[in-house]
Amino acid sequence: MNLAETLIPVFTYLLPILFFLYMGLDVLLRNTKSSEHRLVSLMISLYFLLFLEEFIRYQLPIAYSGVLAAKWFGSVGILIPGIGIHVLSKFARLDRRMPRYIYPYVFYVPVIVVLINLFSKQRIISTEQFNQVGIWKMPVLDTPYFITITVSLVVSALFLLIIARGKSNASSVERKAIYTVLSRGASLVLIWTALTGYVDFGDILPPYPYIYAGLIWCFTLRLAMIKFDFLNFIDKKYEKLFNLNPAAILLLDQHGRMKEANPSAKQLFQLGKRKNVTFHDLVGESAKDRIHNRQTISDFETTIYTEEKRIDVLMDGDYVWVDNEPHVILIIRDITAQKENQKVITFMAYHDPLTLLPNRRFFYEKLEEAIQDAREHQQQLALIIVDLDFFKETNDTYGHKVGDEILKHAAHLINESVAQQGVAARFGGDEFVFFLNEIPSVEFARNRLKHLQQQFIDEVFMHEGLAIPIGMSLGVSFFPSDGDDVDTLLISADKAMYEVKRKGRTTGKTFFK
Repeated sequence: MNLAETLIPVFTYLLPILFFLYMGLDVLLRNTKSSEHRLVSLMISLYFLLFLEEFIRYQLPIAYSGVLAAKWFGSVGILIPGIGIHVLSKFARLDRRMPRYIYPYVFYVPVIVVLINLFSKQRIISTEQFNQVGIWKMPVLDTPYFITITVSLVVSALFLLIIARGKSNASSVERKAIYTVLSRGASLVLIWTALTGYVDFGDILPPYPYIYAGLIWCFTLRLAMIKFDFLNFIDKKYEKLFNLNPAAILLLDQHGRMKEANPSAKQLFQLGKRKNVTFHDLVGESAKDRIHNRQTISDFETTIYTEEKRIDVLMDGDYVWVDNEPHVILIIRDITAQKENQKVITFMAYHDPLTLLPNRRFFYEKLEEAIQDAREHQQQLALIIVDLDFFKETNDTYGHKVGDEILKHAAHLINESVAQQGVAARFGGDEFVFFLNEIPSVEFARNRLKHLQQQFIDEVFMHEGLAIPIGMSLGVSFFPSDGDDVDTLLISADKAMYEVKRKGRTTGKTFFK
């Protein structure tokens, strides 16, 4: 045996054997729980066995070729089409339309033929005649041989039909791209099988050259599986990124079941405390509808409810296929703190930081709305300005801290008096203002203000056991009799309040206009 005869089987058989071994393990270990991965790995293993048989047959005398081809090569070759159709049926989701009493058994009917062949003394599925042609032990190209090639072509055509059917039903661009890859691979297999199966190349090519189509097909399947399952978190390249990401990452199936959740997601949703909970159990209808209808998920704000708390979140996501099932992958950020901070910022933009009453800006907006509403419904509105009497003296006597507490006490009493009938605000210093809308009469407003005065008398402000009286002067104006816009009503009420303050200080009493 010369150098060429030694090296030729290395390139023709050993390298493909090693390639099939690598591909089979790579596909299987990507996801050992996936039936698609196991089936593709099994198909690759069958091609591995075909090349292994041919390598062994190459090494042995020609007398062994008949039995090896019949019992080994032929049996393995019969199994490949069934496995291949099973794989493509799952890819195209045609298996779901098959009756349970047929699926998946129909794909493994060839096993019966294999068993008969193994235990039969006759060679029923392969030629038993071989000739030595150069370094090759070539099978005789008889009728059974050409029947085998024709059946292989029919199977390849069936592959293309199943792929075309799956592509027409594909629901995403990514999935259509996968079927395009499969279609190209199956087309190359068909061309190669027809060319090398029907044309006798003599000793230029090894025996059964059509089996090299298996390299094309298995590589195509592996490539499709990688594209098809590119979000498989078993892949170590992405595992650390997945686990260390501070954002919650979820992989959900079409029913909202959490198929994958990184540590941040488990902590955020308290998944350790709740068993069998779905994502749909935690979110509102808007989020469920968006996912169900496969709408765009980008900076989508929603609320998640756990057993212990309410969480405001911002979601980004996309739709993927994993294990031949539609899934959605979500990246979820907890924005509860930001939302609360924003609420505080928004609140403080419109409210007084000491008394927490609305400020001048907010009050003007609400008073404008109330005047417009009163104008449309022809109703009366009362605007009241409140000024605390002798507040500066009290502040100087007891200190600013006590002065602040007095302001908060006064704000509380004024806000209680307004209730749901208007809006109270602090304009600054010791000056407050509020309005009462939908008042039935002027007398009604007067009675309400007398009640407020009485509250200031009854609910005495106490400091270190000492009662500190709080006096006040009230100025009132009415819409529309005293004005029909914000500025006119405020000016009128302010004049009334100063008139009352002047008289009150003179007489020692508190009055309103």
